[in-house]
Amino acid sequence: MKKRYRNGEIWDFEHEIGELGNREVILGLDGGTTSTVCICMPIFPFSDPFPDPLPVLARAVAGCSNHNSVGETAARETLEQVMADALLKSGSNRSAVRAVCLSVSGVNHSTDELRVLNWLREIFPTHVKLYVQNDAVAALSSGTMGKLHGCVLIAGTGTIAFGFTEDGRQARAAGAGPVLGDWGSGYGIAAQALTAIVRAYDGRGPVTILSSNILQTLGLSSPDELIGWTYADPSWARIAALVPVVVSCAEAGDRVAHEILQDSVEELALSVKAVVQRLGLCGEDGKASFPLVMVGGVLEANKRWDIGKEVVNHISKSYPGVLPIHPKVEPAVGAALLGWNFLMTESQKEAYKR
Repeated sequence: MKKRYRNGEIWDFEHEIGELGNREVILGLDGGTTSTVCICMPIFPFSDPFPDPLPVLARAVAGCSNHNSVGETAARETLEQVMADALLKSGSNRSAVRAVCLSVSGVNHSTDELRVLNWLREIFPTHVKLYVQNDAVAALSSGTMGKLHGCVLIAGTGTIAFGFTEDGRQARAAGAGPVLGDWGSGYGIAAQALTAIVRAYDGRGPVTILSSNILQTLGLSSPDELIGWTYADPSWARIAALVPVVVSCAEAGDRVAHEILQDSVEELALSVKAVVQRLGLCGEDGKASFPLVMVGGVLEANKRWDIGKEVVNHISKSYPGVLPIHPKVEPAVGAALLGWNFLMTESQKEAYKR
């Protein structure tokens, strides 16, 4: 792909597209530690419910855009690439964009938000509305169809629980990355499994079939080689990719693997309960209903070991009103719907002022 330029200069492909009609679009982005997805969606009239299927013009995928994981330069280039790709596929250009809603992991503080907003402002004209959120917000929106209310639990490579009340209060738990303990995440599960293999090998821990199964998966002949494999590229997603092996070992009856998954269930449930309690989503009596949007490969159902189901069972013991939702649209679409809601709300406020 040709190089594209920031600071108001036209991207290469925009020369070929030229001026378009009046079709205005929204870009919704979901940026995780594994990949970044951008959805281009047209502006459509208000309707309740939303059109089904939703009018998605284009979808583009790129690598990690978490600046904490890959650095600022790589994160910026990834964001620019994926947005340009989505616009190119949709036959649109930046002058057609009304709003960009970017939900990306690594946005944990107002300084992170401002940093990313400045990146986007260098790319888009001043008329474009820009919204920057943590990637958990897009995941929540994908289950609530653009409404910010309830709690979302993400458990993929990393994990985070994030909640919103209808009056705008918010809270989060976990999501601090593997160094500070993303227990329950794909990385956390797989890292515990690797540790269990080393402990079993040197006599500090019980024998486990994790050893033979993971070594076979990695093409290694001895646990000694595991140390070199791990530190040759300790990227989060590479480690987390071993989760299916851990699940299969637990399903085969391995006690160590079972305990690792049981620990992850308890940690994930604890994150959700912390958010629910802080925001009072369960009501004064603890029994009020609230949506729990569940996103990420760790929470997908398996043959016998269904981590997502076990998490809900744990939460429901404390908060029986929990309503689990498995989104029908991906988080990037949720980001686009969130951008649409933000845009419509601002338009209504401006109309009232006139």
